[in-house]
Amino acid sequence: MTTIANVLVFLVGLEAFLILGLEMFGSRTAFAAKAFGVPLDLLQQPKVHTLMANQGLYNGFIGVLIFFALFGLSGAASTSMLLLLTGLVVVAAIFGAVTASRTILWVQGLPALLAFIALWIA
Repeated sequence: MTTIANVLVFLVGLEAFLILGLEMFGSRTAFAAKAFGVPLDLLQQPKVHTLMANQGLYNGFIGVLIFFALFGLSGAASTSMLLLLTGLVVVAAIFGAVTASRTILWVQGLPALLAFIALWIA
């Protein structure tokens, strides 16, 4: 079960970096407009781009912390930190689903929830 938990946590961290890339560097693209379900002309606005980049940075911080806890910590410290981080991703996904798009719950929330459960069991 530990291997499954580690793989799921790794995927949650990787997803955080992919979101960082999309929000910081790809937020003015047609792909981003489709992914976020907003018109492309909205994403072309400088203030919106700045907001997206800021949001992407926070996703990157989560990714860094997940990988630090996964590879830089060990034992109970690693598990506790990973439970906290995956739990935070679940909470953020619930908020995103309520305020922006339900897709967030499935794309970000479900993998984080599965990782959280696998960590808890392991």
